Amino acid sequence: MKTEDCSSLEEVRSYIDQLDDQIVELIATRNAYVKQAAKFKESIAEIKGEERMEAVMDRVRARSMELGVSPNLLTKLYTIMIDEMVESEIAEFRNAKSL
Repeated sequence: MKTEDCSSLEEVRSYIDQLDDQIVELIATRNAYVKQAAKFKESIAEIKGEERMEAVMDRVRARSMELGVSPNLLTKLYTIMIDEMVESEIAEFRNAKSL
């Protein structure tokens, strides 16, 4: 991962803003895939699949260490994101089953 050498605070903030836009887009894309996953699952218990969540968290923690980012920070962020996306997937699952 390459970062630019900035010459001002405004330039730093501009790069951060660009990254934030990309992060939001990536989260939205991830959420769209999570919603799609609902059509392949048979139950809410399957949606809440603990093994899958643990595997995702293990992968994220390992990747964060490779990149020199706090694993605790990413664990907290992913916990919030996954919890919210599971609720979104459950809603999608229930809507599909009620049709």
